[in-house]
Amino acid sequence: MRQNIPDSLAQGRYEVGALIGHGGMAEVHLGTDTRLGRQVAIKIMRSDLASDAIFLSRFRREAHSVAMLNNPNIVSIYDTGEEPLTSDGGAQESVPYLIMEYVKGQTLRDILKENGPLSQSDAEQIIVGVLNALEYSHRMGIIHRDIKPGNIMISDQGVVKVMDFGIARALDDSAATMTQSQGVVGTAQYLSPEQARGENVDMRSDLYSAGCVLYEVLTGRPPFTGDSPVAIAYQHVSEVATPPSALVPGLPKIWDSVLAKAMAKDRQNRYATAAEFKRDILGIMNGGTVSAAAYNPLTDLGNLRARKEEEAKQTELMPATATEATQAFNPITDSASPAASSAAGDLSRAAQRDAARKKKKKRTIIGIVLGVIVLAALVAAGFYFFGGSTTEMVTVPTITEEMSETRAKEKIEAAGFVYVQETDSDSSKPKGTFTKQTPAGGKKAAQGSTVKVWFSSGPADATMPDVSGLSQSEAKSQLESAGFDVGSTSSEDSATVAKDLVTRTDPASGTSQPKGTSVILYISTGQTSVPSVAGKPADEAKSILTKAGFSITVQSQSSDTVAKDDAIGTDPAKGATVEQKSMITLYVSTGKDQVTIPSGMVNQSLAYVQGRLGTDVTIKVTPADSASDVTAVVTAIKSGNTDLADGGKVDKGATITLTVKTTDASADSSTDGTTADNSSDNNSQSSTDSPNGNASGN
Repeated sequence: MRQNIPDSLAQGRYEVGALIGHGGMAEVHLGTDTRLGRQVAIKIMRSDLASDAIFLSRFRREAHSVAMLNNPNIVSIYDTGEEPLTSDGGAQESVPYLIMEYVKGQTLRDILKENGPLSQSDAEQIIVGVLNALEYSHRMGIIHRDIKPGNIMISDQGVVKVMDFGIARALDDSAATMTQSQGVVGTAQYLSPEQARGENVDMRSDLYSAGCVLYEVLTGRPPFTGDSPVAIAYQHVSEVATPPSALVPGLPKIWDSVLAKAMAKDRQNRYATAAEFKRDILGIMNGGTVSAAAYNPLTDLGNLRARKEEEAKQTELMPATATEATQAFNPITDSASPAASSAAGDLSRAAQRDAARKKKKKRTIIGIVLGVIVLAALVAAGFYFFGGSTTEMVTVPTITEEMSETRAKEKIEAAGFVYVQETDSDSSKPKGTFTKQTPAGGKKAAQGSTVKVWFSSGPADATMPDVSGLSQSEAKSQLESAGFDVGSTSSEDSATVAKDLVTRTDPASGTSQPKGTSVILYISTGQTSVPSVAGKPADEAKSILTKAGFSITVQSQSSDTVAKDDAIGTDPAKGATVEQKSMITLYVSTGKDQVTIPSGMVNQSLAYVQGRLGTDVTIKVTPADSASDVTAVVTAIKSGNTDLADGGKVDKGATITLTVKTTDASADSSTDGTTADNSSDNNSQSSTDSPNGNASGN
């Protein structure tokens, strides 16, 4: 059923985009968080279900369950709220919504439909991701209860993400498999036997479903198929799946043992934890030991039938239209009940044959059961008459982080339990801080039994991973997987990292830091600063700008201060903030401007030559005391040691030396001043020859 979805939620903070998924309870839209500028997935409950207390409770439970989970293999919930919507019938409802992490990729269900069975390495990566998520959620006290390919996302980067905690419950919830109408919740192909029987579930129920998923990933088909959910659920209770090696040629038989242990009918024979299951998966891939190697599924089935024959009778499950969806079933009841009789026609032929065999054995089973009852009665009577007593059940005290080891011990022992202290070497909390206990606080346990309490040994050191070039969500996922916390983000310019991607971390990558350290992520603005290249050789300047990601154009320009073929500067100038990969103009020096010295200026007057040279050069006259002599004539023109008598070129501002000689203004002028000089000499001689010093003309 479609509903009228607004363009935005939370007073415009979240923009609602295209529909990207839907289910029986909600629609999922692509969205944008306008405040943080990131893509999100928006899950909006159907408005026609907003008045249904059961669906509303389930939707809110998902928000509550996932909000407390922070793991790279679990789809995160960022925010939640309620929005007034109008249904197709015109009714106004306050409809809840979830703002979730947007994972770009495909569900495992779609991948299997498109590709069929996957390789062993792909299966290992997927199931390890699922088990990582379950290990974390179980440690946080949450059971998923609906692990299936449709609830497992594989991102474009290959990261496994478990989603849809809509029917998840706490580990200590005694009605974990029941709806209000006493229906079993789950999906037929991946339903654990205890869920089909309507029993209380625990974390081993999730591991059974994970085993079913692994079976399908390896073989391309679920472990049990049938004409109806009834037939499929019945097989989960009473049948052993075909070994996967019989369906996939060449598949190592060790997978048969691992899957048989994961899907044991009796949960006591399954893997106790997700970590134990994961160790066997990694053992297969790495050639290590596998704890399930000696496991025999037939023994499990025989023991289960011997101990719980009455619980494995012919079942009646509420039919559904699609076995892939999460469904509510009626739990297994006595075969004489009206509900069981009405659904007998839905049982598969295999189920009917098994029911017939059981009927033949019924008398034997009843005899065994009666014998057990009589024996139990005799034991009870013995306890009664010979001083036996029943064990008292006592509430386990709750230990908190504020309590010291001594205080925890006192509290446990005061309640009548045996205190056992353990060390948690995988905690990021300070040394000596309480981390967990078993049994959990508030639960009932036999007085005198053991209560284990873990205290942190202190955060271990880990190497800070290099997350540069990743998106913010990918970087956060890798850092948290390594045991670190992302404290805050900061923007900075970068020459090489694209906009909105991580440039670096503080502390820096590659350094050893205590687990739990808060990390600052630096995010690229998509802009960068123009580097300084002035004074550098042109080739070096080009290399610097190219490595910074810029496109370059080169222009030549004279310079009085920068040597030829060196960089003068850039446009935009150094230090300017520009978009990455911008076009930059590089100016390269051609040296100083050149001044042309005319030819034919030797033997010309000093004033004439000075006028021809102008102000573009510096003129030096030698001898200096002739610089203002109007009779001075230029006899030589030089720039340094270069003779410019016939002209030439010099740098603008260069010093030009003019050598001059002067003539007597009263004498007969000649081009070289010879007459004036001789006349002066003759006069001197005449004066000298005169005996009395008088002029000879007297």
